[in-house]
Order: sequence, then C-alpha cells, then structure tokens
Amino acid sequence: MSTPTVNPVPTQRDPQTRGPGVPGREEYLRRWSQLHGGAAATGLVRVWLSGAHALARPLARAGTPPALVTAAGTVLAAAAAGLALAAGPGGSPAVAVAVLVAAGGVLDNLDGAVAVLRQRTSDRGALLDACCDRVGDAACALVLLGCGAPAWLAALAGGLAQLQEYVRARAQGLGVDDVGVVSVAERPVRLAVAAGCAAATAIAPGQAPWALLGAAAWAVLGAVGLGQVAVALGRRL
Repeated sequence: MSTPTVNPVPTQRDPQTRGPGVPGREEYLRRWSQLHGGAAATGLVRVWLSGAHALARPLARAGTPPALVTAAGTVLAAAAAGLALAAGPGGSPAVAVAVLVAAGGVLDNLDGAVAVLRQRTSDRGALLDACCDRVGDAACALVLLGCGAPAWLAALAGGLAQLQEYVRARAQGLGVDDVGVVSVAERPVRLAVAAGCAAATAIAPGQAPWALLGAAAWAVLGAVGLGQVAVALGRRL
C-alpha cells in the first residue's frame, strides 16, 4: 500500500515500542490510519496489518531500505507472470507461480510497513510503490491468463484494478488526501485471487475452470470496489 509523506511521530512517545526506534502494533495501526485518510484498521484489515507489522519489525530493526522491499516484491510478481505464461495451467509450475505471487504479495505489504516503522515515508517512496503496485496488478492479471482465463476477462479484471487505483490517485492530485475507504477489491484481495487460482490449477487440475472463476470474481469485486471508491470520492470532492 502507498505511504505518502506525513509528519513523523516520535517513537519514544509510543508506550508499546519494543526495541529501539521500532513502534508497537497499536502505534503502527494508528500511523497507517493517518497515512490513509483516517481509514479504519478493523476486521480483516487489522489482521492483515498486524501480520505485516510482525514481519516488518525485524526488517526495520535491520535498517532495510523500503525501496529494496518494493523492488523485490515487483521482481517476484513479474517472475510469477512469466512462469505462468510459459508453463500454462496445472502441474508443478503452477505451485511455484502461487508461491511467487504470495511471496510478492507479502513483500508488497511490507515495504509500506517498513517505511512507517522506520519513519522513512516520502513522496519518492510513495511514487515508487504506486508504480510497482501497478506492475504487480498487471502481473496478477497475466497469471490468471496463464492459468487459463479468457484473455478478455483477464484484461477486464486487470483493467478494473488499474482504474480503481487511477481514480484514487487522480483524486489525490485534485487535493483529496485519501479516499478514506477500504474497498472489497484492494491489492491483498487481488493477490489472493491470483495465488489461489494458480494453487487450485495445480492441486485440482481439470476439476473446475479455476482461472475463469478467479478472473470473474476479480472482475465483479473490481466493479464493486470501483463503485465504493467513486462514491467515497463523490462525497469528498
């Protein structure tokens, strides 16, 4: 997720800090909400972010640059797309595709977490993260295509994801700090669909049109998510 510039909060004021300069979970969740226009970190979002915090803390303590985490996630996503297109649906390559997508998704979430924990959020990092996220979304659409989804449906699913993020970014360019809503089609959902389809084609090939179902689910969720973002922006603009 993107992490725009905010005024850093001194970590010494965080009563849940564990170790030098690394905020605790509640402080991290508070900062995440601040960075995302006051979006509530509840339910599955809280679970996802809590996991990201636990995994990002060692990286933050080690001084890992957030940009390095971003680049690594993008490389894994591109590798997954290339392998899916080259190998086709089913078989052991599909297992590798699922693992690469999942690993890339974890890193995709950790870059922002590391930036927040290290107080290294910046406009440059946010731009890099946004560009790499769009590459990752395209890679996931190609994974669905490689797993057997119709080209038009994979393109529609990928296009809806790109459009949702473009609308969000364009609104920020018009002065909206953030949408303030977490849609049903955020990147963790899209990554889960792509990884799940690849895994299903490996575990149970031929038993169901997994890629077709996955691409259709992504497209439906994408349309709903775009509507959520559009409604939220309509109220903000």
